[in-house]
This record gives sequence, C-alpha cells and structure tokens, in this order.
Amino acid sequence: QVQLVESGGGLVQTGGSLRLSCAASGRTFSNYVVGWFRQAPGKERESVAAVTGSGTNTRYADSVRGRFTISRDNAKNTVYLQMDSLEPDDTAVYYCAAGIGVVPWALFRQTSYSYWGQGTQVTVSS
Repeated sequence: QVQLVESGGGLVQTGGSLRLSCAASGRTFSNYVVGWFRQAPGKERESVAAVTGSGTNTRYADSVRGRFTISRDNAKNTVYLQMDSLEPDDTAVYYCAAGIGVVPWALFRQTSYSYWGQGTQVTVSS
C-alpha cells in the first residue's frame, strides 16, 4: 500500500516556475514507477511525465518537454516535478501516481498506476 500526497501548487504568472512534490509512504518506494498527470477544466486527464524506480529513465509529454523536469529522491520517498516557463495552458490539477511493474511502453497509460494522490492546483495567469 502506498499513499501519495502532492504539494507545491499555486498561482504563478506566465513564464514563472513551480516545483511540485509527491511524498509517498511505504518502505519500497524505489520499486515504483511514478507519473505526473494533469486535468484541466472540461478536459480529460493527460500524462505529463514519468520516472522509473531508480530515476534513471524518464519520459515527457511533447507539450512539456524542455520545460518540465521530473526527478526523485528515494531516500526521501519523494518525486519532484520542476516546472519552468509556465504557460496558461499548463493550468490544471496535477496528480502524481505510483505503479509497480510498469513496462516502458506503458509509462503514460493511466491504468498502469494503482495509487493516486489527491491533486494540487496549478494556475498560470496570462
């Protein structure tokens, strides 16, 4: 069982930065792939970024590649999403999710993840 708590959301102007954190419970966190997803009002939830358990492999959505960076500190049971050059289209509720045994081609498949956080709101003003 893994519990996830996101933090770090807020209101920022276009071009600004935020760092989201996803803190996890459990002693085997390094076994879990972690993904960040987001859902804007009236839109479906979409994948943003994912990182493997060791942190060596990452994947990004085309819309955020080069602006967002996912990383993890397994000693702190925490995954981060550094968001730079934020745009109004980045406004959404951001969720982190954890899954075990996720194969590389399924990193952006939401059904790969068994555990989800409650979400944190990110609002980018123009």
